[in-house]
Amino acid sequence: MSRLRIVHRTGFRYEQPATASYNEARMLPHSREGQFVLQAGLEISPTAAQHSYADYWDTRVSTFEVLVPHQMLSVTATSVVDVRPVPPSGLRLDWDEVAARIPLSLSLAECVAQTPATAPDADMLDLALRIEAEGGSLDETALEICRTVGEAMEYRSGVTGVNSTARDAWAARSGVCQDIAHVALGVLRAAGIPARYVSGYLHPDLSASIGQPVVGESHAWVEWYSGEWRGYDPTNLTEIGESHVYVGHGREYADVAPLRGVYAGPSASELFVSVELTRLE
Repeated sequence: MSRLRIVHRTGFRYEQPATASYNEARMLPHSREGQFVLQAGLEISPTAAQHSYADYWDTRVSTFEVLVPHQMLSVTATSVVDVRPVPPSGLRLDWDEVAARIPLSLSLAECVAQTPATAPDADMLDLALRIEAEGGSLDETALEICRTVGEAMEYRSGVTGVNSTARDAWAARSGVCQDIAHVALGVLRAAGIPARYVSGYLHPDLSASIGQPVVGESHAWVEWYSGEWRGYDPTNLTEIGESHVYVGHGREYADVAPLRGVYAGPSASELFVSVELTRLE
């Protein structure tokens, strides 16, 4: 088990003061199997009242509005979380059993349908068919898809943008974790496997000294369904474990974007983001 403190700062700087802004933040983890949240809070500047609720995907959402002129909006999420690996339960369904469940479950049906961000190109479809034709179990096929996508793509920032699609990233064979997750989702769904996008945090070095802050990142990985949801990090080619902190899931990035909203004021704005993680024990 590891105990992690996460400090995620993000927000916008405006060219000229914004007169008002209305925002949603999905930056705070919640307790679930494999993680227990000891502390989680959001600090907003300028000061604003918050309202919290669980959205359709059961992600914790904080909504707030700033109704005074402001040239910068700053949101800081601070969390302390105990994380432990979750061993598989042993419940595994075969292809036919999962296919039979999809029409009976709205969440599974939504997670097997492509979105504009995950829709595959012809090459991604060929990849799904080729790996599926190898005849492995659903879990073996899903894992091979994730590994193949992760091995084929290079992690590079600046190649894609927040609105880039899986097709864009796969054509470039590069992108950030959001893009690699979208590509993996597109191929998994093309193979008929229900899969969802997971947003969270990644501690990059669990060998760091206790109490030593390290630069981390807001991270993304995938989960697929084979009787239970199983996660894998295709960007780092690793199982989900003590370095991953779950925040929420959805069909794609847009369902769990850390901060989004609208504002009245200048057209030009600049996003800033930093994530700091510290092992506490």
